[in-house]
Amino acid sequence: MEFKDYYQVLGVSRDATQDEIKKAFRQLARKYHPDVSKEKDAEARMKEVNEAYAVLSDPEKRAAYDQLGKGYRPGEDFRPPPGWDAGFEFSGHGFSPEEMAGFSDFFAQIFGGLGGRSRSGGAHFRAQGQDHHAKIYLDIEDSFTGPTRQISLRVPRFDAQGRLVLDSRSLNVRIPKGVREGQMIRLAGQGAPGLGGGPAGDLLLEVHFNPHLRYRAEGRDLHLLLPVAPWEAALGAVIEVDLPGGPIKVRIPEGAQSGQQLRVRGKGLPADPPGDLLLDLKVVLPPADTPKARELYERMARELAFDPRQGTSHAR
Repeated sequence: MEFKDYYQVLGVSRDATQDEIKKAFRQLARKYHPDVSKEKDAEARMKEVNEAYAVLSDPEKRAAYDQLGKGYRPGEDFRPPPGWDAGFEFSGHGFSPEEMAGFSDFFAQIFGGLGGRSRSGGAHFRAQGQDHHAKIYLDIEDSFTGPTRQISLRVPRFDAQGRLVLDSRSLNVRIPKGVREGQMIRLAGQGAPGLGGGPAGDLLLEVHFNPHLRYRAEGRDLHLLLPVAPWEAALGAVIEVDLPGGPIKVRIPEGAQSGQQLRVRGKGLPADPPGDLLLDLKVVLPPADTPKARELYERMARELAFDPRQGTSHAR
């Protein structure tokens, strides 16, 4: 996917004010609107202009785009990195599938999942404020302990001069025990203010987990790569496995093989009901880096009638 430079499309600088962006859009709309334009590519250019304006005229989308697009040039190969939008607070107005259909794949890839559809406060003067949305990253261990975390959010807005600014706010958030990837934590009254004395909207925090060196969460289940010694795999063993919730004893069956998966019921994320622990076994050979180790390997080679390639096709 190619990177799109929306500032170049509208012909404005990266520090352009809201009024400058609006003025540029109106000039281009008069030039390329299919109803009046004689340009042969008017319809395609008008779509590009509409898309660029939809981003740069909105403080939230513009701030996210500026963050994501640093260092990219038009036409360069582009893939949004994981978690790029974490910590941005977005208001509740997202895009419907019908609205998204008029934009490019580049736009859909970046902005298709941002925000959400706001709940309606009705046509009355007294109305509830919009819900806001933000993506946050936690450690897998937080799901086991349910700690209180200080969450810092960036809130984009245009100032009185039409310049884009980023406000920030911090919230102490109680993380529910057993929280899962993709789960929403709702903070009542932390969204947009209500109208006419109506209640404020809520802030919805979408939970994601930081990459972990040992664990991987999938729903309620916890995955772990478990190295085992050859004798533990061959003879069977009971070994201790360290988990975020504390160590447990696991029985390795006799004759276990690399790639085999063991399931331990109820030892995944402490949800209701709890998930399972899935252990992917990896048989690790000790190095033959001492005379004793080499002697043991040589003895095994002489005395064990074992051919790991028996019954399989292999290069000759």
